[in-house]
Amino acid sequence: MVRNRTAWATAALMVATLGVAAIPAEATAGTTTQVTACPTGWGSQAETRSAGTLEPLTNVRTGRHACFDRMVVDVPGAGSSELGYSVRYVSRLYQDGSGRQITVGGGAVLEVRVTAPAYDPDTGKPTYPAKAGQRLTGVNLTGYRTFRDARFVGSFEGDTQIGLGVRARLPFRVWVAAGRVVIDVAHNWTGAR
Repeated sequence: MVRNRTAWATAALMVATLGVAAIPAEATAGTTTQVTACPTGWGSQAETRSAGTLEPLTNVRTGRHACFDRMVVDVPGAGSSELGYSVRYVSRLYQDGSGRQITVGGGAVLEVRVTAPAYDPDTGKPTYPAKAGQRLTGVNLTGYRTFRDARFVGSFEGDTQIGLGVRARLPFRVWVAAGRVVIDVAHNWTGAR
């Protein structure tokens, strides 16, 4: 009988210890911890970089991150110093050359211009298979928190235009690396996850 009581007492002590150990430190009574791990300080004003390349754009891809949605425009062979861009919010998006309005879904629209052609400058043959006004080839935005729509606008005189529809006018940043231009659009203004 004493053995059974000792076994039960030991088991109860282990369950109580494991139960307390399983509670995360943030959940203990009397403490509130707010985690703000997202970058802040981005804005919604136009961002531009003067540069240009004849290396053709070959791909546009997107990705979801904890704090932002990302679009990457691939321009293989272009060095980071050769890549120029203009990214800005617009009320309406018009195609260069024709002036045709391109409709992009979302609460706000970013016009993304990359100073690289979407065609081979020597032959005029397209290097990115897309048509004006159509969704970007290979881009599926299902499940994204910020991105809503992405449309090819056109490539005219060495500039390529893309319309990026987002949930609302949110802060963004643009940066370059060798062979790509990257556009990150935050999920919110506060930096909270």
